[in-house]
Amino acid sequence: MVLESLSSPIRAVNTPWKLFFIGALYSSIAIFLGNWIFREYSSIISVFLTSLACVPLLVSTFKAEEEKETHIESEAGILRSHSRIISYMTFLFLGFVFSYSLWYLLLPASLVQNLFKAQTLTIQSINMKITGDFYNVQTLTLIFLNNLKVLIFCILFAFLYGAGGIFILSWNASVISTAIGNFIRTRLAEKASLFGFSRFAAYFQIISLGLLRYLTHGIFEMMGYFIGGLAGGIISAAVIKEKFGTRNFEKVILDTSDLILIAVLFLIMAALIEVYITPLLF
Repeated sequence: MVLESLSSPIRAVNTPWKLFFIGALYSSIAIFLGNWIFREYSSIISVFLTSLACVPLLVSTFKAEEEKETHIESEAGILRSHSRIISYMTFLFLGFVFSYSLWYLLLPASLVQNLFKAQTLTIQSINMKITGDFYNVQTLTLIFLNNLKVLIFCILFAFLYGAGGIFILSWNASVISTAIGNFIRTRLAEKASLFGFSRFAAYFQIISLGLLRYLTHGIFEMMGYFIGGLAGGIISAAVIKEKFGTRNFEKVILDTSDLILIAVLFLIMAALIEVYITPLLF
């Protein structure tokens, strides 16, 4: 397909920064098609089409990474071995966030309301569960368990559908972008009366705060999801390629278990930052 030809696992690993622009392009096309053809369900369809465009790239990547697993000699080299893949997935995700956030800000409010309807409802649902003092263990536990649930979905989808984890990642990118876009749009409306340099400075400050507010902890969450999705994809490839019970299969399972543990540690770090650091900064 045309979109598939824009990148390959080799090009993605060698020039991961290009995946930022590819991610932005994929999600922009998905938003346009979702709104044009499936307007009533565009908030979900746009995420699905974004994920669909990434499937060929990620399936090839997971097969290559599964092959790499059999040659890793030490447990310490697991994350280092996959670091370039995680890097390009990070740029891909940031491209999604940039595109979704940009369209949230640029499109008319009536269109945005429909395009990000499901994402807005998700944010409202999460906020309703967080009551009382934000700086407490109960809130920390709630946020961590919610993130852990997303991680399990990433692993499960990647295992069952190969690159299925990208749907969860795309969905989370759209949710984060909705939160960022809403934060920026609300505060820009408050500064509408300013003129000249003051207005420009206020706009720059608000946009920067909007990005930092959610990416400060969000980037650690996404790293955990990337690593978990990668582990699920590698296991999926191993089930197809390796014979159950063989030494190679057992090694892949052991190494991917370490990846999942690392993913959980990233989520713990993200929850701690979200509860105890982000509120102090923003």
